Amino acid sequence: MCIDEGAIVDTFDPVAYINEPRWRHSSLGLDRMRELLSRLGNPQDRLRCVHVAGTNGKGSVCVYVSSVLVEAGYKTGLFTSPYIERFEERIRINGENIALDELREVTLVVREAAEAMDDHPTEFELMFAVAAMHFARQACDIVVLEVGLGGRLDATNVIAAPEACVITRLGLDHVDLLGSTIEAIAHEKAGIIKDGAPVVSWPQEPAAMRVIEGIAEERSTCVSVADFSQLSVEPLRVDLGSVALPMRRFSYGGQRFETKLLASYQPSNAALAIEALHALRMRGWVISDEALTCGIARAAWPGRFEVTETNPLVIIDGGHNLQGAEALADSLRELLPGVRPVFVAGILADKEYPAMLREILPLAGALVAVTPDSPRALHAADLAQCAREQGFAGEIYVAESFEDAVSHARKLAGEQGAICAFGSLYSIASLKAALHTTSADV
Repeated sequence: MCIDEGAIVDTFDPVAYINEPRWRHSSLGLDRMRELLSRLGNPQDRLRCVHVAGTNGKGSVCVYVSSVLVEAGYKTGLFTSPYIERFEERIRINGENIALDELREVTLVVREAAEAMDDHPTEFELMFAVAAMHFARQACDIVVLEVGLGGRLDATNVIAAPEACVITRLGLDHVDLLGSTIEAIAHEKAGIIKDGAPVVSWPQEPAAMRVIEGIAEERSTCVSVADFSQLSVEPLRVDLGSVALPMRRFSYGGQRFETKLLASYQPSNAALAIEALHALRMRGWVISDEALTCGIARAAWPGRFEVTETNPLVIIDGGHNLQGAEALADSLRELLPGVRPVFVAGILADKEYPAMLREILPLAGALVAVTPDSPRALHAADLAQCAREQGFAGEIYVAESFEDAVSHARKLAGEQGAICAFGSLYSIASLKAALHTTSADV
């Protein structure tokens, strides 16, 4: 299939097409994806991939693995979701976003194939098709793929023979689609395991581990588990008023590393990524110890306990479920002991937000509630009421917008305080824009 170059016009907006509301929904299953890719010449069959599923830490593990592979000299594609500020972030090669003209050209090809189908592909299926086409056209040596939802029926699971399958920490999320028990979740996530492909897993709770190992046995492969007894993390503290941001240092398997990703859970994510890279070494990929250390050190992942400003210190964290809130609280206790930040919280209504608040509110000096820009959003007033019902005695402010939320949080924190914004990855772009606007007004 080809597109006449003259048909590629500047007026075509690839992002608007992919995000068309008519197909902006979740519809698990592989038939549409297989048909679409078949019409495109099956570009996924020309890719060698690391496939990453899980509940928490998928994006961080993908970024660590990708960064090391780039350092090792491989042309490395990276497909992640959701994006933080620009759609093009979802499709990257060697750390660079897909160029808008390339996105437009590939999306036009995908559109022609999609609109010839009786059952139009979903938004995510279109995105993955565009990514697969782009990576194949650019002749990537290897691609790191983050699962969108679940694993077994996720659009990315058309990959037939990955170089490695990685399963990050599992928890209860999307229970309406994936199941309400940890065993059901594990069954869906472990659906990415393929015959003979090595599997690397977080040390899951026993019930989940039995499911993963059982599926691996059925697929004639084995599971390597990150050994956190080999992980040693140096203490770290962030001082208010400092302009220099520290690196978090740790060792794993006798090798020393450092990372600019400061959250308490990141050394564990890095250890899982290192195990995945060891599995790639066993498959014949040449990855030196120097590439390992440099790649881990250079990995960047916005919105995951990201320090964006000082004076006041501003931290943005995309923790969007109970595990994320627990991890955020752990990081704050370690890095900012005794400090009571002003929290800016915007949470989706289908999350365990009362339990999330129970983790966060004991650390809070004040709470600013804001409504995320999502049809699934929990209204700020409802979040504020929930905080009151939890017995929070500090100031609670219901913001009318993200600009209002950030402006009020700055006033409450003062120059020597701290602000922590959390609750949804989908809010990060709005938060960053509001931070820029309110900073210009100061």
